[in-house]
Amino acid sequence: MLKILLVDDEASILHAYRKVLRHDSWELLTASTGAEAEAIMAKERLSVVVLDVNLPDARELEVFERLQQRDARVPIILVTGHGTTDLAIEAIKRGAYDYLLKPLELDALRELIHGAIEISRRMQTPAALPEEPVGGEFDDRLIGRCAAMQAVYKQIGRVAAQDVSVLIVGESGTGKELVARSIYQHSHRSSKPFLAINCAAIPENLLESELFGHERGAFTGADRKRIGKFEQCHGGTILLDEVGEMPPLTQSKMLRLLQEQRFERVGGNETVRTDVRLIAATNADLSQLVESGRFRGDLHFRIKVFTIALPPLRERGEDLELLAEHYLRRYCHELGRPPISLSTAAIARLRNHSWPGNVRELQSVLKQAVLNCRGGEIESAELEGLLGSPSATPAMPASNEVSQLMEEVWQRFVAERLAAGSEDIYMEALEQMERQIIPHVLRHTGGNQLQSARLLGIARNSLRSRLRTLKIQIGRSVELEDSGRLTADDTAP
Repeated sequence: MLKILLVDDEASILHAYRKVLRHDSWELLTASTGAEAEAIMAKERLSVVVLDVNLPDARELEVFERLQQRDARVPIILVTGHGTTDLAIEAIKRGAYDYLLKPLELDALRELIHGAIEISRRMQTPAALPEEPVGGEFDDRLIGRCAAMQAVYKQIGRVAAQDVSVLIVGESGTGKELVARSIYQHSHRSSKPFLAINCAAIPENLLESELFGHERGAFTGADRKRIGKFEQCHGGTILLDEVGEMPPLTQSKMLRLLQEQRFERVGGNETVRTDVRLIAATNADLSQLVESGRFRGDLHFRIKVFTIALPPLRERGEDLELLAEHYLRRYCHELGRPPISLSTAAIARLRNHSWPGNVRELQSVLKQAVLNCRGGEIESAELEGLLGSPSATPAMPASNEVSQLMEEVWQRFVAERLAAGSEDIYMEALEQMERQIIPHVLRHTGGNQLQSARLLGIARNSLRSRLRTLKIQIGRSVELEDSGRLTADDTAP
């Protein structure tokens, strides 16, 4: 059970916290003074702290600093009055997770707590290497004994203690974040924060602000000063996932940060110094992006001081069965089901699949199989609807044939838009691509927006925004208002 510490000297606020933050997976601990908060933190393993800045036995940020000294990996959310926002901003500079102003918006607090729990999990849950036991644990972790994964473990061991930038490459779903977490946990920065940012999930015009922060009035909507992730994570480690999606202006700023460990916030002149280790991850070929002018060559050299390449699941041999057994135990535990095993035929069927979605696809298939299983063993036939029948599935074209087909499609599209006199071809092409991809992913997840956003690699709010813009309706089917219907298997939750 996750333990959340709520600190406030007003009994009415603590009562409100207990009432609105009830959750089956949360144990709420309360304190009314800084001393009580410290005593609780000394004996409990906390996931998140919600801390009022003004307490009767401490001045300004004293309690925050003492709690952070005990464990800087526990995210602290500050609650402050309007008159003390400067203190909250200063705390974020020193590593606080975020802050809220009084009177509190409890929905916003719940959302912050959920985000902080995920950050806490990434920092405190071991990304176990193969020599560690995995039988009793159900979190995501590095699992594998094949030669390719053994080589990955050795690379992690060689680079973890070295304070250099690391580039992790591999297909989507191969576990790049787990490798980044393992590097962090075995480094001398393991007692400091770890933050993961998906560059593809944040709108291009907001990514620079998210990473470097902004001054009040820097742009429309910038109604308060914001501390960016690189300033907030001082002394720690940052993972930039999908780094190939970073826009050119942000790339330039990132290059300076790596060279000099300093930057300016958006709209500001003050030079901010920081000390952060960068780990980057991508499923794209950055060398090709450099050749096409979409990624800076000098930045590429800076982030690939040490490169770790993850093998796809189809090349990991017996690891497939090892992973399948682990995730079956995990999902039976999560769903409250008795132990379920795979039949010999089912294992053979899993081995016969190409796994284009890698470990992430395996997780999805096994979770659905556990939900649908009526006995104690999953049979091969029960996987056919999830993987597709081998005999009924047409052979996939070779990769060069797919590239040629895609090139012909886009050549035709561009020619048509040029003939129509369009001056916004890029956005029209992007919308056309989204209209094809998003409904298919929603159909795959049965309309589950949270799972679809994860598979697409974007934030759930971004997916909702795109659904509204593209007029995609989700009910018992996934419908494009002006493009027909794509049937989904289940009603969206």
